[in-house]
Amino acid sequence: MREVEAELASRWPETRLEPSLDRIRALMDVLGEPQRTYPAIHITGTNGKTSTARIVERLLGGFQFRTGRYTSPHVQSVTERISLDGEPISAERFVEVYQELAPYVAMVDAAQPHRMSFFEVLTGMAFAAFADAPVDVAVVEVGMGGGWDATNVVDATVAVVTPIALDHTDRLGSTPGEIAKEKAGIIKASRRAGEGAPGPVVVLAQQPVDAAQTLLKHAVEMDATVAREGMEFGVLRRELAVDGQLLTLRGLGGEYPDLFLPLHGAHQAHNAAVALAAVEAFFGVGSSQTEPLDIDVVRSALSRVTSPGRLEVVRHGPTVLVDAAHNPAGAAATAGAVSEAFDFTRLVGVVGTSQGKDTAGLLEAFEPIFAEVVVTQNSSPRATPVDELAALAVDIFGAERVRVEPRLDDALEAAVELAEEEGAFAGAGVLVTGSVITVGEARLLLGKE
Repeated sequence: MREVEAELASRWPETRLEPSLDRIRALMDVLGEPQRTYPAIHITGTNGKTSTARIVERLLGGFQFRTGRYTSPHVQSVTERISLDGEPISAERFVEVYQELAPYVAMVDAAQPHRMSFFEVLTGMAFAAFADAPVDVAVVEVGMGGGWDATNVVDATVAVVTPIALDHTDRLGSTPGEIAKEKAGIIKASRRAGEGAPGPVVVLAQQPVDAAQTLLKHAVEMDATVAREGMEFGVLRRELAVDGQLLTLRGLGGEYPDLFLPLHGAHQAHNAAVALAAVEAFFGVGSSQTEPLDIDVVRSALSRVTSPGRLEVVRHGPTVLVDAAHNPAGAAATAGAVSEAFDFTRLVGVVGTSQGKDTAGLLEAFEPIFAEVVVTQNSSPRATPVDELAALAVDIFGAERVRVEPRLDDALEAAVELAEEEGAFAGAGVLVTGSVITVGEARLLLGKE
């Protein structure tokens, strides 16, 4: 496993991009187009993609469909990115799939101006593993963007766009409308359109106005059927519940009351609504099928949803949460969810971010809920230097509320000590956030598998 990870790491990282589908198309060609052997639900957007994918996967599994899920980035292990029936593939199977593909990857490397990237090889491995399983349906999350993302060699039955916000602005655009142009690339005309097959179904979460206009225009051009949150489907009611929330969702086929979702925050309720609409669209609800999905199956599936690293409690006494928010929109959603779902008397933040992100915007979103913030640095070469992060934090929080700990383990210990100053039963807590890498390393340090 370590040798395979080292070989993958020697390739272009996910942060280095050459916008082209040439290499992944060449690999799919020599493999016999494995990604066309099963239908797919393709998910893009800025925030909520992974949680939405996990909810879609759980719903499909509830209806006895064998699923393959491809998501990124991983929280702790690269094997998390390729899941079968809701579970990451084993390390042994991961190595087997890589070894099976390695000769074909070498052929593509030799024929192309650039070697295949880390993400491209992993994408090829996922599509091959799904075909070999075989799966009934693949749930595929875009890595970045849409049109030129390596996952965009699938022809999705349903295309999903979660909320678009500013992120990766150096690569995707400086406004939600510009970013939407690239993300709209996953909405494609059916390869069988000339045979009279219907166009794709597009499920749109609530979007900024300019992003919605861009997405709708592209959908019309692709002869796609569009389902919009707030119009064709949405969240009707939401109540707090122990360890989650109780929802009534309006789907494409009608109302689904009394759904327990064991995830926190209004944003997760909206992710659940989007996921339910996507699964309904996959089954033809609202078009060829008029009846809603079996409510008992939906209730059971949603009650078993998990989303590691998304407002996840990883320790008690004091309560320590981890959340992978890494941009201002995600941080605002997390801050609202924490204020709603947890009655902390004092919350200490542990923040480690990545370079190239709107770190100031993220810190500003968390400032109202953090009594103090411990700034730190994860092990990634892309980590924001702790001194740079500290300077931003001091500007926003004031020097008296900022503590600097270059090592993440020391930062966690310092944050727990600050929380414990309130007393064992005073209700203080810790939130670790800023990047998926920071969250993954914190989970490992805190003993989560």
